[in-house]
Amino acid sequence: MNRKQVSVDDGTRISKPFRPPSSALSVPKVAIAIGAHPDDIEFYMAGTLVLLRRAGWETHYLNIGNGCCGSMQYDARKTRRIRRDEAKRAATVLGAHYHESFCNDLEIFYELKTLRRLAAVIREVKPTVVLTHPPVDYMEDHTETCRLVVSAAFSHAMPNFRSIPPRATSEYDVTIYHCMPHSLRDPLRRLVMPGAFVNTTSVQAVKRAALAEHQSQQNWLDVTQGLNSLGDKVDEMGRTVGRLSKKFQFAEGWRRHLHYGFSTNEVDPLRQALGKNYLINKTYERNLNQEF
Repeated sequence: MNRKQVSVDDGTRISKPFRPPSSALSVPKVAIAIGAHPDDIEFYMAGTLVLLRRAGWETHYLNIGNGCCGSMQYDARKTRRIRRDEAKRAATVLGAHYHESFCNDLEIFYELKTLRRLAAVIREVKPTVVLTHPPVDYMEDHTETCRLVVSAAFSHAMPNFRSIPPRATSEYDVTIYHCMPHSLRDPLRRLVMPGAFVNTTSVQAVKRAALAEHQSQQNWLDVTQGLNSLGDKVDEMGRTVGRLSKKFQFAEGWRRHLHYGFSTNEVDPLRQALGKNYLINKTYERNLNQEF
């Protein structure tokens, strides 16, 4: 880093790092999608991730949970291995860098070791866009994943918070986007509306192809949730959000996290990156400022 000489009150000349104005700094085009389990990214976030890649962004793929509980046929060890292979293939379909999971299903807790490990991934990747679960969802693994992601991203520039393994901190703006909860409802059955819509019509086939790599989940979801076809379900979800947009055939919905502690100013990098494929929900924005 360049250094410049400055004066202090007693006339002493000291050297300190020179930082160019923020307008002179290039914004890294790096995004990471972080889900709780293998196939969560494909259901809720993959379309946006692919569009970012097509816009020239470097993209990353991480499931905190390894999927070991997602089978009625195999034991946890074999299920873990199967689902790891499926997730790696899905990440390849999406054109994203794959990162290893580090928790068992239903063992995703907001605890220090997991937070330190996730912080290391964030510091290594240095994403300016983070896609993850909503703060409240039907399943606690989703909710806990969100909590971990928010804190790990918050600590990206905190040298006194140690990551595992140790990774250097960096100062840059990061924006977190929360996907829609399953069925667009919170655990108390209340409807949740997107703050913005991303047009995934042009990449819906890629979403289906990535989801199809999770072959082991067809039996699991058929038995536990009555889903006869993963592809049909992801299309149904996309059409539902698309209808809410009143513009797109297929869409993913997002809510942007408050920027305090994450970026110097309020920014919306998805809007800048995706252009006409990004639509702000003006009603949602107006309601943010309603007084109780």
